[in-house]
Amino acid sequence: MFWTWFAANISILGLPLGATLVAFHGLNFWQSALVATVGSAGSFAIVGALSIAGKRGGAPAMTLSRAVFGARGNLGPTLITWISRVGWETINTTTAAYALLALLAAAFGWRQNDVLTVICLLVFICCTLLISGLGHATIMWINRWATYVFGVLNLVVMGFLIDTVDWHKVSSAGAGSVSAMIGGAGVIAAGTGIGWANAGADYARYLPRKIPGGRLVIASATGAGIPLVLLISLGALLTAGDPGLATASDPIAAIHAMLPSWMAVPYLIAAFGGLLLSNHLSVYSAGLTLVTLGIKTKRTIAVGIDVVVTLAGGIYFMLIAGSFYGPFTTFLTILAVPITAWVGVFGTDTALGRRYDPAALLQTRPGSRYWYRGGLNWPAVVSWAVAIVVGLMLTEVETSPTDVWFSGPWSHSWLGTSGLGWAVTFVVAAGLYLVLRKLSPRSRAAERPEGAETGTGGHDDLTALGTPVRSGS
Repeated sequence: MFWTWFAANISILGLPLGATLVAFHGLNFWQSALVATVGSAGSFAIVGALSIAGKRGGAPAMTLSRAVFGARGNLGPTLITWISRVGWETINTTTAAYALLALLAAAFGWRQNDVLTVICLLVFICCTLLISGLGHATIMWINRWATYVFGVLNLVVMGFLIDTVDWHKVSSAGAGSVSAMIGGAGVIAAGTGIGWANAGADYARYLPRKIPGGRLVIASATGAGIPLVLLISLGALLTAGDPGLATASDPIAAIHAMLPSWMAVPYLIAAFGGLLLSNHLSVYSAGLTLVTLGIKTKRTIAVGIDVVVTLAGGIYFMLIAGSFYGPFTTFLTILAVPITAWVGVFGTDTALGRRYDPAALLQTRPGSRYWYRGGLNWPAVVSWAVAIVVGLMLTEVETSPTDVWFSGPWSHSWLGTSGLGWAVTFVVAAGLYLVLRKLSPRSRAAERPEGAETGTGGHDDLTALGTPVRSGS
């Protein structure tokens, strides 16, 4: 798990996240470094805690979620999860296409045009699919060794970037407010661990049950925290001296411009490879999530849907949208609320000691163990829905100060402006679920079903896609 989350977070996207802390939240470098630590390592500690469910149940996160929300009630959270995974694929693919375009320009002098842009998007998508289709064990092996290679390349690039810092401007920058730090931590959490919270169990499901849960939490927090704190802090350091990174429509080109010309190729290879390591995990989890939705189709069609959506999103980012950061932060803001609401319910359920019946997790017909009432476990579904409503009331969604998509009635309150909408969402979801669960004997009766400990784990529910399932595959 350490290498899984280290590999997923050595991409160059950490630099733009750090840039937003300085440019949009007014923090100085030291505040940004603290916020980066709390937001990234803290949110991935949550990912590690939720991964305990994967170890217990031996199934992907959203399959385990059926036990909490019910066979039908789980469809809403699963759909949000699939959109989240595809959204992150689009972000990674767009950034990687920028890197590939710059690499072609540096190596062959090819200038960017619409056709070349689409080709670069497709090249990255194909590379991602090639790796994500290799199976769980192979992906874990790739994560470890590729992390060494691209991790070293990133360290070299970071060394040269530090040399470009205007230290006088950094040291003289004023400090931001406490509320700005709180809001910044929320942005970092939404852009790092919260985005992976509903996928953590996907990679922990083959682990032996005897492994202590605390080790999962520590491995996840440190594995993701080490590269993220370094990259986010560096992004803040660069922006404190020059705000150009935070306003660039192409963050790859902005970083490239800060480096010596001979560093272009190593930097762009590191950027492309780091994004590939993150993206193939998203595609892998997106495939598992699509199956959990109950879409019975061939694997080729499922992959085709993923490719079409990702390609369309990449074209929008690169050829239609006027800015990278506007759509990027909008995406994080919108999805942080429903995902955090799910974390509140599912995390509380895990903390209460839920045990899973592996066979029942794959049964979605009336009368099955996790059917509950009408296919919904009402305490979980109601808690999730109410928390989303409360969270959205505290949220403002915008691509720029002049382009506001949605503004909740409480978004300009202290909680809203401090970026604490996601935290309130979590508290409401967890607290309401605790109360409603006590009032529902049927919900509690399914928490420790007979035979829950008889499974060997490792179910990835891929039989519907025509993929043979075997332990450790």
